[in-house]
Amino acid sequence: MLNLTARGTSHTCNGTTRRDFLQIGTLGALGLGLPQYLAAAERGVVDPHKDKRSCIMIFNLGAPSQLDTFDMKPEAPAEVRGPFQAISTKGDFQLSEILPRHAEIADKFSIIRSCYHTAAAVHDAGWQMLQTGRQFTGGVNYPHAGAVLQYMRGRRSDLPAHVVLPETMGRGGGNLPNGQAGGFLGKTYDPFALMADPSKENFKVPDLLPPPTLGDVRIDRRRRMRAAIEGRMNELESTESAKMLDKNFEAAYRLMNSTQARQAFDLTKEPTTVRERYGMNRFGQCCLLSRRLIEAGVRFVTINTFLTVFNEVTWDIHGSKPFTTIEGMKNIVAPMYDQGYSALLSDLDDRGMLDDTLVCGLAEFGRTPKVNPAGGRDHWPQCFSTTFAGGGVQGGRAIGASDPIGAVPAERPTQPGELIATIFHSLGLDLHAEIPGPGGRPFPLVDFGMREVKELFA
Repeated sequence: MLNLTARGTSHTCNGTTRRDFLQIGTLGALGLGLPQYLAAAERGVVDPHKDKRSCIMIFNLGAPSQLDTFDMKPEAPAEVRGPFQAISTKGDFQLSEILPRHAEIADKFSIIRSCYHTAAAVHDAGWQMLQTGRQFTGGVNYPHAGAVLQYMRGRRSDLPAHVVLPETMGRGGGNLPNGQAGGFLGKTYDPFALMADPSKENFKVPDLLPPPTLGDVRIDRRRRMRAAIEGRMNELESTESAKMLDKNFEAAYRLMNSTQARQAFDLTKEPTTVRERYGMNRFGQCCLLSRRLIEAGVRFVTINTFLTVFNEVTWDIHGSKPFTTIEGMKNIVAPMYDQGYSALLSDLDDRGMLDDTLVCGLAEFGRTPKVNPAGGRDHWPQCFSTTFAGGGVQGGRAIGASDPIGAVPAERPTQPGELIATIFHSLGLDLHAEIPGPGGRPFPLVDFGMREVKELFA
């Protein structure tokens, strides 16, 4: 974890510590990389007219049951349709009764009911697929969609281009990379992770804004690091690594002293009524914070609804400990998600921000068509639902369809690569563009044949 304020222990003759030097070498973890040296706009691989576009990716860690949320099957047998009733909405589709606030704003978002992937039915594999569009193979880690956007467009302000709330994912059982990093683009393009719960009293951002106790002398010491490198490591200064370190330090220094950054992360600036509208819980306050960060210039925010699937009430409704029951989903998970999501879309719309902010609700897979003996549902990558709103998306539609028991796509099968292509399309990236891949070789933004889900925008 990056630490900008820890005390050093071994000093050089000019006051710079070895620990200071090592810490500043990790500044790439902030997502504050070099200016975008590829001049993407000049090469026509980004649409300058969509530069205002941003994205909030809500990752529903644990995977909601499509049959109990977005793809109800009221005519199916009881062991398939589950215990919940379908309700009418403001869109051209029905939803589960456990999402009543979604129903009220259904004209603002659309559902893709025919998503699937062919990776193993383990959380980690799905996390990779749905955040990067690809499954990691051969030791190659692909970049998160937010990392690609950061590479292609760079930062707008002192704030990082890509932020993860409230923190990066924990373990998913497979001990695999989770896809929430810069991948082969390098650690410079890792997201900035908040690593704090914004719903807690006296919430502060660790390792980002200096505490009041950080004296001018210690701040100035960190500022002198660049001079130390320039004066004592001439051979290093000529390398790209040193140039990156230099620029990353300057960006981090500006961030630490940025009034804009302080204000963006300060939820006390919001009226109590607004905070309560989102829900005074971790997910609700992350949704509110995501809106504030987008307003302040962050290009991409990833919200993890949960941090792990173990010993926490999540969408992972296997029905027995250490996982969640269907009742737990009904009484705890769904109300929290329903309130936070609906407040976010309504707030963005009220502020005139929704047209320029894509909000996508993703998950690693769906759940089994039949309820298991424990009264839950197990992993099922063969069919699941995702949601999209804003960023040019037309709301109120159900795109694609599953079979009568929600087991496989029956119309318009949609792969993870198409979902990532949809995000890039909304953000104005050319799907035929290339980024530097492993070994510096050109690598396509999306795999051949992967296109945006055009029905969302028609």
